[in-house]
Amino acid sequence: MSRIYLDHNASTPLDPRVAEEMRALLETSFGNPSSPHWAAQPAKQALEAARAQVAALLGCAADEIVFTSGGSEANNLALKGVFYARGKGPAHIITSAIEHPSILAPCDFLERLGVRITRLPVDGTGRVDPDDLRRAITPDTILITLMHANNEVGTIQPIDTCARIARERGVPFHTDAAQSAGKIPTAVNELGVDFLTIAGHKLYAPKGVGALYIRRGSRIEPLIHGGEHESGMRAGTESALLAAGLGAACALGRDLAWTQLVRELRDRLWVLLRNRFGDRVVLNGHPEYRLPNTLNVSFVGHRGTDILAALDGVAASTGSACHSGQVDISPVLRAMGLTDSVGSAAVRFSLGRTTTRDEIDETVQRIVTTITRARIPSITP
Repeated sequence: MSRIYLDHNASTPLDPRVAEEMRALLETSFGNPSSPHWAAQPAKQALEAARAQVAALLGCAADEIVFTSGGSEANNLALKGVFYARGKGPAHIITSAIEHPSILAPCDFLERLGVRITRLPVDGTGRVDPDDLRRAITPDTILITLMHANNEVGTIQPIDTCARIARERGVPFHTDAAQSAGKIPTAVNELGVDFLTIAGHKLYAPKGVGALYIRRGSRIEPLIHGGEHESGMRAGTESALLAAGLGAACALGRDLAWTQLVRELRDRLWVLLRNRFGDRVVLNGHPEYRLPNTLNVSFVGHRGTDILAALDGVAASTGSACHSGQVDISPVLRAMGLTDSVGSAAVRFSLGRTTTRDEIDETVQRIVTTITRARIPSITP
């Protein structure tokens, strides 16, 4: 049984071209990039070249890029850094109900410190209403953070509109673009954001590296103190190796031509499922404003966890978790208003650059076989 990987929103494989760039540094970049001698120069050059590549993807200056250990650290740096730099007085942060845990958990933490958190609702497709954002801003608002594209359903938020509202009110704006970088345009000036997060392993770079874009003039306090690395924003000796991997991936990510094929394959998957199951399969997320590689569907009358467990060799994700016989649907699907029966039936297929038409057709066949041959139990909608 062949293996099919349709979980690229969880993590992407390392692109061979990225691996080649990193391999070239394994023996030459051992020096500390901050040291003044000859051994440091290859590492320093690789680090700054990578910074320029990340900046080129985002359309910003290289000195506005801070390397981190990944998307979670970048998100924490944005939220906590703005809070710690604000000075005295009340503080208010606006986010949405469907953010990644690396946004929601820091918000919970800051709430315990006295920050007032507004969690904006979303509609049935997972979109925030900009008018809700406009009404939520107060004189105490120190930051707005809304993800660019949702990791579960792929819904793309109207970031440019929301950021324009924030700018009109003088409020800094952060977006978590971990899922969107390398899939759709993420130029920071077009989006209008002050902070933007990317995560290496979501765009064919290695795990353990990410970056935060920080617009010049923004006030933000480092999370990690101890040195002047990363322009004083993150103490600790940088990894030129990991940075080079992220830089190479960002350079490749500027070419979005591959996303058209992926969109066609994603739509083929949906059409084949719809033709086979009719109204028993429903789309979760926005039908138009959605990542080109993401399809989240519910197989009504079944549990997504059961389907995935029976799908031999197909790697995908589900929007629910089963504990002691009880199924809990994800906070994202619940915030979108999905019922327990529909939410527990959700499966997310996220395609990548190497996904083929044969893999899509084979996946559909395995789903059909799994469900029609009663290899999984049915549940009452």
